[in-house]
Amino acid sequence: MAHPERSHPRSGGMRYEGGTVFALSPDRDVSLADAVEIVLREGPYRYGDWFDLPMPLFLVHDDGTGDTFRVSVRDGRVELHVRSATTAAGLRAFYDRLIDRVDGGVRVEREEQTT
Repeated sequence: MAHPERSHPRSGGMRYEGGTVFALSPDRDVSLADAVEIVLREGPYRYGDWFDLPMPLFLVHDDGTGDTFRVSVRDGRVELHVRSATTAAGLRAFYDRLIDRVDGGVRVEREEQTT
């Protein structure tokens, strides 16, 4: 699992380059946005979302494992975006809770990001 490199451009802000995204695609048709929101609400998560985006996007902190990662829902899949403070334990805990919620098989694809 590759962690993104953080940089601080002179123009301000923060940029991430590289990293890993795990894409979770359920075998059956379910409301992924609802499933993700239920998993987050039931905890042990603290999270925030961006209301002005055309898709659900959350910054998530797992109080149980101490991990921070980003979760997005689009194109029939849930994407777990590895951040600097993400370990396999935090992603696995979220995955386990999600598959309990969608009640079926979930295909996992790993995508390495270069930019």
